[in-house]
Amino acid sequence: MEPHFATVWESVADAVPDRPAIVQGARRVSWREYEERSARLAAALTSAGLAPGDHVGMYLYNSPEYCETNFAALKSRFVPVNVNYRYLDDELVYLLDDADAKACVFHSSLGERIERIRDRLPLVRQWIEVDDGGEHVDGALAYEEVLAAHDPAPRIERETTDIYMLYTGGTTGMPKGVMYEVGIFTNSFLTMMPPFLGLEPLAGPSDAATQAARLDREGRGMVAMPACPLMHGVGGWLGVMAPHLLGATSVLAAERSLDGSALLETIAREGVSLLVIVGDAFARPLVRALDEARDRGAQYDLSKLAIVLSSGATLSAEMKQALLGHVEHLMLLDAMGSTEGSAGTAVTMKGMPTRTGGFSMTPGAKVFTEDDREVAPGSGQSGMLGVTGAIPIGYWKDPEKSARTFREIDGVRYSFPGDWATVEADGTITLLGRGSSCVNTGGEKVYPEEVEEAVKRHAAIEDCLVVGIPDERLGQRLVAVASFAPGATTDEDEVIAFVKQGLAHYKAPTQVVFVETVPRTPSAKADYRAARELVDAATRP
Repeated sequence: MEPHFATVWESVADAVPDRPAIVQGARRVSWREYEERSARLAAALTSAGLAPGDHVGMYLYNSPEYCETNFAALKSRFVPVNVNYRYLDDELVYLLDDADAKACVFHSSLGERIERIRDRLPLVRQWIEVDDGGEHVDGALAYEEVLAAHDPAPRIERETTDIYMLYTGGTTGMPKGVMYEVGIFTNSFLTMMPPFLGLEPLAGPSDAATQAARLDREGRGMVAMPACPLMHGVGGWLGVMAPHLLGATSVLAAERSLDGSALLETIAREGVSLLVIVGDAFARPLVRALDEARDRGAQYDLSKLAIVLSSGATLSAEMKQALLGHVEHLMLLDAMGSTEGSAGTAVTMKGMPTRTGGFSMTPGAKVFTEDDREVAPGSGQSGMLGVTGAIPIGYWKDPEKSARTFREIDGVRYSFPGDWATVEADGTITLLGRGSSCVNTGGEKVYPEEVEEAVKRHAAIEDCLVVGIPDERLGQRLVAVASFAPGATTDEDEVIAFVKQGLAHYKAPTQVVFVETVPRTPSAKADYRAARELVDAATRP
């Protein structure tokens, strides 16, 4: 069996047909239904004239239909394309046009946007509408009617060189499609998942279905829950695509906004064993809901929750301690990575020291200076993190950016997502932040993430982003955009003084702009462009 997501998932569906593949609220889609519905959609896309290599847009909220569209595209060797459901007209046109999308599946509640822009996208041959209560778009096909009108597409042989693509969030520029070879990408998860769950390594892709059947028979099947959007790599990859290789059930929140109490109720009801989140922005509402339950003498049954996996944003030592204070048996896995590659992990359990931004590097990863010299452990020198292994083949339609990000040093091909770090004497790394957001103030380089964590340690602060703005004397100065914790308040001088207690004074913000909500993308990543706009508005004469 070739290592290909669609092929392995088909074998899993045969092995555990009655096990739930996707759960959302009262909806339960078995593996048999999941595979058949995806095959029907694959047939519909093929009948519309799509050929292997063509791109299918997924302009959808978290839903079974998102998973089915992703599966359907991979089945027929199309390329599924994630589309941010918050995108408005021009952003939506940019991405679907840049991706050369030939079809797009969308929720009807987003249909008004589709109605306005579809004439600007002549390449899109088929618009398929998932009914979630929105107005029908004339000319769009109803998702359920499309499935009913087509027999399931026959299973086919696929190539390991098929392309899988994920568009980056675009917080520091326009989104870019990051391309992987499906075989390499599938193999990376087949290798990673069993040890991650304390299981024996797989003998190969064909062993995945055997493992899935055994786990289901023994009552040990994984139940994964991505609390974050599926259109972000953390949610889609770690909450659905990778767990499905071992026959997991993926539980999707019924709510479209983060609700800590509702999330915990779902975890308890469905017996979730793996929870996938994105840093403190997701951990804080969970901890707050746990605090509130404790204070009223209630508790959630989290006995089956074994792992909380965070990636894509910082999970602070404070939040790690708070989670373990409520659920002592948890393993917290903090994964440092991006769409361009995984670089390191940090495991924390009860009784272990907690640390913010500290990771053990994945095999082959190294930190390099700007002239490509490897940073020596314990030297205190900072450098750019390079990742090897299952890394992308490049960016869609952008050979120049591909050449800058994916390049060879001493005959080894590395991915350089832009993360800067130092290497400690014991070989672990301390993440400093993205070079693109580094602030040069008075000749000193300051990484916003370090300052953001210092600000968030203040009891009155819920969230924070830090940006640099022009300064006549210093070149740039630091400004914090911060929101209050519920019921709390403070002032600018107190926050700045608090930061100076723990960091060198030049790292402290010179100003704090208080806002109701700190701007983040739907996947909880920092939206520095929006934060800078808030600062510009607050500092404009």
